[in-house]
Amino acid sequence: MQHIITYPILFQAFVAVLLLFFWQKVKIQRWISIIGSAIAVIISFSLFFHVWENGIISIQMGNWAAPFGITLIADSLAVTMVVLASIVGFAVSLFSTRGIVASRIKFGYYPILHFMIMGLSGAFLTGDIFNLYVWFEVIIISSFVLLTIGGKKAQVEGAVKYFTLNMLASVVFLTAIALLYGTTGTLNMAELAQIIPLVENQGLIEIIAIIFLIAFGVKSGVFPLFTWLPAAYHTPPAAVSSLFGGLLTKLGVYAMLRVFTLLFSMSAFNFDWIIFIAVLTIISGAMGALVQKDLIKMFSYLIICHIGFMLSGLGMGSEIAITGAVFYMIHDIIVKSNLFLVGGILHRITGSTRIANMGGIMKDYPMLTLLFLIPLFSLVGVPPFSGFWPKISLISASLLTENYWVLGSIIFGSVITLVVVAKIILEVFAKNLPKRPALKSFKYFTNFSNLEKRVLIYPIVFLALISLVIGFGAEPIQQLSEKVAFELTHPEVYIETVFPKSK
Repeated sequence: MQHIITYPILFQAFVAVLLLFFWQKVKIQRWISIIGSAIAVIISFSLFFHVWENGIISIQMGNWAAPFGITLIADSLAVTMVVLASIVGFAVSLFSTRGIVASRIKFGYYPILHFMIMGLSGAFLTGDIFNLYVWFEVIIISSFVLLTIGGKKAQVEGAVKYFTLNMLASVVFLTAIALLYGTTGTLNMAELAQIIPLVENQGLIEIIAIIFLIAFGVKSGVFPLFTWLPAAYHTPPAAVSSLFGGLLTKLGVYAMLRVFTLLFSMSAFNFDWIIFIAVLTIISGAMGALVQKDLIKMFSYLIICHIGFMLSGLGMGSEIAITGAVFYMIHDIIVKSNLFLVGGILHRITGSTRIANMGGIMKDYPMLTLLFLIPLFSLVGVPPFSGFWPKISLISASLLTENYWVLGSIIFGSVITLVVVAKIILEVFAKNLPKRPALKSFKYFTNFSNLEKRVLIYPIVFLALISLVIGFGAEPIQQLSEKVAFELTHPEVYIETVFPKSK
């Protein structure tokens, strides 16, 4: 059963290649993607429960013994991320059947979508630092194509900013890998975890760790490396923005969690750097969201703010802090993915994403308003919604470790998030739609058939239900987060899976 690790990667590759045979067949592509995404969810949950019951598993590709071959390893964190990627992928695939026009589908939208999910699954499951870089490049190439399909000026401009900064981050990432290999002579992460504490020149190790922090910081959008994110995420269709907002920035957080708990936890690296960056990320993201006049840009800055929450858990480093960071990441992936889909529906209804031009949703669509309030309340962390529970762990950790700057920034970020969400509810939902004929003509959501409306609403309902399950049934998610935190803070379990003591 060890080969089950490869199934999420291979199946997404299979679906992507299959779609290439139906390049101009839009309807067939839509059905293949939806069915394939649903099967991918089943495969990812099968892997998750296998790891939950049997513990961490690994496989050496090509039967080359570690560290000479490529290691794939599935621990609790990796399989949780694979499950979340498949869930978001399914929701986006379903939304795309009416959220992406046929002309874009004919340019390869669906194959690229599945290649991106494949890249994410590979990045989560790899046990080799260089292969993590390779999967990052697969994701960057796929995301650049998704950003530019359609060829609008705003898309191309956003894509250039996104691609330029992420390619620079990739160069920094590759430089860090080269230095690490030159210092240790290996790229297998389990072996690196054993060698790095023994390196005499720990000053060099700290420099390498800082370079990794910069590379992953760009990809996750931390202060001061986040300027590309709000410039790019508002330009593509809602389905693409949902995928980016929910998953891509969390890939950078995942990489930091993996690298800084496994490779550098016992080195000379000063984790106060991470706390410092986390606090500034929370503050800058919150202030950016507060002053925005565009709904999607507001969501983009809230991504930045809440990345700081997760980063603060890593910086504090205790088991309870990492528990909070992992729980928050689980919650945030679902909620942010859903918010960008909600933004897409609101744009279809009002014809704009500028808050001043929006309104009338509560009056015209009362049931939709109730549905859309679920991710908004979850975002704020109104108890018992999903955003509330991880904050308890993060606040407790900040008090236990006497990190009062972290405590203050979390409270500040939470208050600003509440203010921003209140502004959205008042301006977008409660306010009457501005009486402008040009805007009224954009209410083409009413021109959709009932089937088309349901297809657009179902993914939002699906993700909203998951948010409710996370919030109202928080105990299993808390137990999962605690298990992930234990494995991250006790890397010897990970190492022994790759290098059993009997060998």
